[in-house]
Amino acid sequence: MKSSQTAQKPARASRRLLALALGLGLASAALGTAAPASAGTAAPSHTTGAAYARYSGTAENAAGNHAFFDAVVKSVARKQAAHPDLQSVTVYYDASQAPSFRSQISSAASIWNSSVSNVKLRATTGNADFTYYEGSDPQGSYASTDGHGGGYIFLDYSQNQQYDSVRVTAHETGHVLGLPDHYSGPCSELMSGGGPGPSCTNRYPNANERARVDQLWANGLAKALAQLNTAR
Repeated sequence: MKSSQTAQKPARASRRLLALALGLGLASAALGTAAPASAGTAAPSHTTGAAYARYSGTAENAAGNHAFFDAVVKSVARKQAAHPDLQSVTVYYDASQAPSFRSQISSAASIWNSSVSNVKLRATTGNADFTYYEGSDPQGSYASTDGHGGGYIFLDYSQNQQYDSVRVTAHETGHVLGLPDHYSGPCSELMSGGGPGPSCTNRYPNANERARVDQLWANGLAKALAQLNTAR
């Protein structure tokens, strides 16, 4: 997957979501991969030629991934500034638009919450920092941002049948937390994505990936809060 990229905001794009053909309904695989519970939705519309953080098949786009992380950090910083009594950094996600992947999303959040200390993921149906969507896209799953404080993760049905679905979801969530793709890495690297092939079922970030996320959220949030205070 490439790094995250600029796209139309899902709130607008969702009005143009297309119904999936009923024939795309896939049976759940033994590893617990998700299949559409009913006719689902297509990928949110996006700008032609824009660079997404995809699970496999494309080169890394560091600038796009950085933009995604910046958008999420700024959203979180605004919440922290409004509630200075909060003791930890929390990133809120909305999984209501990806009902077929509730289990995978919950597992991915638990994996990251048990792996890092400086940021935690929490589900909400209110004012989320990013949203999960599900549907069908020929280029697979990806993370994207509109560049203005809104971001989302799209989970593709077919790809989540081919690859370990929790690994795909945890990998895409890693982009939200600031990690880029590293396709040439081994299966032990979560951010190697589809590089090691469908046989790779590792769902956990390695020590370097965990340390990088903790570093980003120890320093990145403080910087964002400082920018917010300067702007006032």
